[in-house]
Amino acid sequence: MLKANMRKFAVCFLASAALGSGTLSYADSGEKILADRCVECHELTSPGPASLADLWAQKGPNFSYAGNKYKQEWIEDWLLKPTRIRPAGMFYGNHIKPGEAEDVIDASTLATHPSLQPDEAKAVASALMSYKAKSELLKPGAYKPGKISLSSGEMLFIKFRGCSSCHLIEPGYGGVSGPEVYTAAKRLQEDYMVSFMQDPQAWSPFSFMPKRHLKDKDLQKFVHYFRALAEEDFQ
Repeated sequence: MLKANMRKFAVCFLASAALGSGTLSYADSGEKILADRCVECHELTSPGPASLADLWAQKGPNFSYAGNKYKQEWIEDWLLKPTRIRPAGMFYGNHIKPGEAEDVIDASTLATHPSLQPDEAKAVASALMSYKAKSELLKPGAYKPGKISLSSGEMLFIKFRGCSSCHLIEPGYGGVSGPEVYTAAKRLQEDYMVSFMQDPQAWSPFSFMPKRHLKDKDLQKFVHYFRALAEEDFQ
């Protein structure tokens, strides 16, 4: 056991040394990991599916615009200990079964995302930041920092817009066909959230997210709300 642990330590040490030696940058190492391990589930170059069938077949999110969408620190942390962001998978229709009262998630059909070593996670996060497709859709500074109470945010999100039918606002409360929103502000860039909610189909032509023609004041309130949710402790 001791010898096995020593060998494991040596491999990790050599990998770290290679990354820090200048012979292979974090971004270059991350590109190799993406090419070797991630392309089976994630699109790296195409900006979106060409048909509904392509959308339904997606196993993971499109990474061609990851650098415009995600926060690097969140990617790095998430890859160390992956958790499911979409309770019913990328396309819920592939992962539900009849239950006593209604359709329920068939967990047996959902794959578990592999975790990475710290240096691997840092390398992949660094590489993904260079993926900048659809930059023309972003307006730097579109989000204006501000605050909203959780009660006002919930009224907008649940009662006025009906968004909780697809999205969880906390563990166990809300819909499961879309990604949870109580972690949205931790993982997504604010200007991206404004742009995506304004026109989801501009980012992904076959997205199930409806275009609701939201006014800028409501877009701002939504992001305020997501940021407030991210500060809550749901553990």
